[in-house]
Amino acid sequence: MAHFAKISENNEVLTVLTLNNTDIHDVNGVEDETVGQAYLEKHNNWPAELWIQTSYNTTANVHKNGGTALRGNYAGIGCIWDTENNIFLSPKPYPSWVKHLESASWKSPIGDAPVLTAEQIEDTDNRYNYNWNESSQSWDLVVLPSI
Repeated sequence: MAHFAKISENNEVLTVLTLNNTDIHDVNGVEDETVGQAYLEKHNNWPAELWIQTSYNTTANVHKNGGTALRGNYAGIGCIWDTENNIFLSPKPYPSWVKHLESASWKSPIGDAPVLTAEQIEDTDNRYNYNWNESSQSWDLVVLPSI
């Protein structure tokens, strides 16, 4: 089976459809994205160039079964198609965040959130988490009582 994302003119994923292998193979039985795109254009009345193949097994630019990653991430509704880098990205979470091509994701301008300490992880009375603060451009430690 193959998955194809329907892309808007603004490069937003509108839906993802699954095709049978027979719908994406050429006359020689070789998988060919353009065959799938033509099939989808014919049966869905949407331009072929706005159907982009995506891999259910690709996340953060890694194929979960050890295969070749395809286009950064599996496309989901609302994701963004980055034509320049040929990858699918989740929507940008904050205006200040920057594209990280290696992991096909967004990163804060100061890097990843701090790692919780062993004491914070082992604390059964509270839950700890770092949340991004766009105003101060920093990671804020949030402490909530355990339920």
